[in-house]
Amino acid sequence: MLKYGMVGGSMSAFIGEVHRKAINFDPRAKLVAGCFSSDIEKNKEVQEVYEIDRIYNTYEEMASAEGARPDGIDFVSIVTPNSTHYVIAKNFLLNGISVVCEKPLCFTVEQALELESLATKNNLVFAVTYTYTGYTLARVMKEMIGNGKIGNVIAVNAEYVQDWLLDELSDPGAGQNLSVWRKDPNLSGVSNCVGDIGTHIESFVHYVTGLKIKRLLATTNTYGEQLDLNANIIVEYENGANGAYWCSQVAAGRLNDLYVRIYGDLGSLEWRQEEPDLLRYTPKGEAPRMIARGTSYIEELSANEKRVPSGHPEGLFVAFANIYRDVISDILARKAGTTFDKECSYPTVSDGVNGVKFVHAVIASANNNSSWQEI
Repeated sequence: MLKYGMVGGSMSAFIGEVHRKAINFDPRAKLVAGCFSSDIEKNKEVQEVYEIDRIYNTYEEMASAEGARPDGIDFVSIVTPNSTHYVIAKNFLLNGISVVCEKPLCFTVEQALELESLATKNNLVFAVTYTYTGYTLARVMKEMIGNGKIGNVIAVNAEYVQDWLLDELSDPGAGQNLSVWRKDPNLSGVSNCVGDIGTHIESFVHYVTGLKIKRLLATTNTYGEQLDLNANIIVEYENGANGAYWCSQVAAGRLNDLYVRIYGDLGSLEWRQEEPDLLRYTPKGEAPRMIARGTSYIEELSANEKRVPSGHPEGLFVAFANIYRDVISDILARKAGTTFDKECSYPTVSDGVNGVKFVHAVIASANNNSSWQEI
């Protein structure tokens, strides 16, 4: 069994509890250590609820102590605000501990490349939780495209839109929805909306198609805030095709709607995060087909990753759990001196680097009269 620790994720924090519940799907990993909050009482609260052996006052203390222990943690899950990802991840990598980190990976491209180099040099697993790549049908989608079922990709249209910050428009700066750290560039970085949800579009499209962005142009809207709440992006891929991305946190009536449409010269695929067990497939010249997760007619191997039968919805916890299942399998393989070889696997630190490059290119374009920016 692997042992893991967590930095961030007090009992009052949303995403840390999601990570813990997702990891609990897998009996091969146990939470044994953590620095869940700078507030000692909140730190102890998690320790008591999860009956954790070791808690630390700082992540530096945790990384050093766990790295030195013969029974130290095998990986750490980092679920803190953006501004701390780099320093925390670096500390654990330098102490020989694999990392799973929330996105975006860090503030700058230079920081991202340094983390990538450290992970590679020390042969450590480094995953970035672009969650939606964990859905079973996202992985089926990747296989279908890889197997040529829609031919060569010629166009992409994707959006990730929400309405949870809509109140910011009526009274900029006074809304209660946008947490303090997301409003502050010193904590959130150069972007709010693009960094928070726009990176999921970039990651998902790259994951399922394999396409790399060559350049992009963008507009962003702040509506009186310091950082963006809405963005429209045109991308050009290395194969010459184009894509149109829209991300927004002020789209009335939209809840958590990642909607991706991939068009090839032999057909198309459409997938929506709010209906994750359904995939619309339209072969050229034929009627559209609705593929349901868990059914026997899916040919792709990744369909076997299903956890419950068709008609029983899988959701966000399962998507997270699937990523962690791959991470755990990879770490165990490395400990055994073997190779974890899986075509549809977890997003790595390299995907995190791509995300940081994407965010900076979008903001640079928006700040320069929507000029083309090379990636």
